[in-house]
Order: sequence, then C-alpha cells, then structure tokens
Amino acid sequence: MTDDPAIRFDDIVDAARAIAPAAVRTPLIENMRLNEQCGRRVLVKFEGAQHTGSFKFRGAYNRLARLDPAERVAGVVAWSSGNHAQGVAAAARMLDMPATIVMPADAPAIKIANTRALGAEVVPYDRFTQSREEIATGLARRRGAVLVPSFDDPFVIAGQGTTGLEIVAQAREAGADIGQLLVCCGGGGLSAGVATAVKALAPEVDIHTVEPAAFDDTARSLNSGVREGVSRDARSICDALMAPSPGALTFPILRALASDGLSVTDDQVRDAMRFAFSTLKLVVEPGGAVALAALLAGIAPPSDRPVAVVLSGSNVDPVDFAAILGGD
Repeated sequence: MTDDPAIRFDDIVDAARAIAPAAVRTPLIENMRLNEQCGRRVLVKFEGAQHTGSFKFRGAYNRLARLDPAERVAGVVAWSSGNHAQGVAAAARMLDMPATIVMPADAPAIKIANTRALGAEVVPYDRFTQSREEIATGLARRRGAVLVPSFDDPFVIAGQGTTGLEIVAQAREAGADIGQLLVCCGGGGLSAGVATAVKALAPEVDIHTVEPAAFDDTARSLNSGVREGVSRDARSICDALMAPSPGALTFPILRALASDGLSVTDDQVRDAMRFAFSTLKLVVEPGGAVALAALLAGIAPPSDRPVAVVLSGSNVDPVDFAAILGGD
C-alpha cells in the first residue's frame, strides 16, 4: 500500500454498507465457450446490470449519501462523458437533491438523454477546447453546490471498490481461485477501488488496468512511476475512458497495487463487443469492453489460474452498436 492512500479496505466495507439499500449485486458470469477459447476459467463481472448500466452508480451513491441536509438542498455538480453523469443523476433522484452535470457535446446521445430523464440538468461543453473541471467548479461555486468528481474522490473510489468485494466473494462461491483480474481504466476510480479491495482479500491476484491504445496514460505511468498524460489529438471509440491522465488520488494506489497496464486498439474493442453480444448475450459499450478485448486478443499475460474480467458498462448508442455488430 501507499504510505497514506486515499482509501483503505475498511472504507470499501463501509461503502458496501452505505450503498446496500440501493445498489445491485451484479452477476459474475461464466461461459463455457469463453473458457474453451481462453484455455482457462474466465469469470465476467457484468456491471451493465447495475443501476444506469454501469459501475458508476456505486461511487456516486456512496458520495451523495454522505452529504448533510444543507448540502442536499444545494445539490451537486459533476462532470462526465455519460456514465458518471447517469450515476450521479440517479443517486441524486433517489436521495431527493438537485444535480447538474457538465457533459461533452459529443457524448453518446443515449447517455445525455438518460441523464436528463433522471432529472439532472445537463450543461454541454467541447471536450477538445474547454475544461470540464473549470466549468463544473465555477457552477458549483456560484450555486453553493457540492462538486462530485468522476474518480478523484475518496468516497467515489471506495464506492467503486465494492465491485472488487463482490468479485472475490462470488469467485469463491463459484469455487474459482482467481489469479488475475483485468479491469478497465480511465481516471482510475474503478481500478484503484477494485485493487484495494481485491489485494486486501486475495493478495496473490495480479491486477492489470486496461485502456484504449490512444489513452494508455495509466500503463505508461505505471511504467515510469509518475503521472503521464495523453496527446490532445488522441481519439478512441471508448468515450468512457478518455481521461487525460491518471488521478492524483487514484494513481498512487495503482502504483502500489497494480501490475503492468495493458492497452487495446479500437478494432480489438469492436471484436470484444461482438463476442460479448453473440456469445455472452451481453450488450457492452466500448469502454466497458476493453478488459475482455485484452483477454480475447491474447494481450493479457498467460496464466493457468482463473481470470476475472470486468465489463464496466452497457451504455452504447444504438446506431453505433448496430454498426459495430455489422462489422463497421
């Protein structure tokens, strides 16, 4: 562990208690054909079954549930390409408080529509020319609202870490002694939280972050030991994983607990999405499919022990999804 990590295992246990009345215990799925193709047991954690279709609800609810009555009246402000937006909007609706979300104008239409349908105000911005952090911070200051970062917040990280608690418990229930875990990584909230939980319960598990090739800042950061960034010209179909660099709070945790970071191409992601749909019968968004892509493409280090793979979300635009399934 780091000398002073943003969260500890007890924080994740506490988060699990906080979100238990509201969150879904998502399934850990095993598929015979996937096992045969990979030559070992593969356990797929399907976070698309969570409220709003991604793991983000966990961290959002854990953060919002901690607000006092006065803070709830003022509400919250967040920034997100879509999944954190929906998670915050849903949690705010359950806890009866207003929410404003700063979202990229080019975010998938389904994510914007779902966020608005949950009652949140959406403020659009240009992700390539404007700073979402500056816009959201200004809004929160003017409104007296609480800012809810998408990953660099201890309560958010701890909430995402409850995914790891479930993975270990469900794998043991299935009689699987996992030796490796692959998890998608944008800013690192999910991967840092999951790493904290899993390493506390099963220290022998190797944890690998997985990113789009153009946004491999965490992989490079783990290699160099310092936080690296990405080019402003970087592009990917994985809209949920386009953070410009690892988080200030999340990276020290990953540096202490994660093994080498992995990266996959957009074409490998498309292949994984098609496999998930045709074989696993699951709808997975591009960012949610990167860990499966690393496994199917043979990028994950070989091992004879069972591997757990996190499919982090299912919020894909229907038109885009149809094109990918059709081979485009």
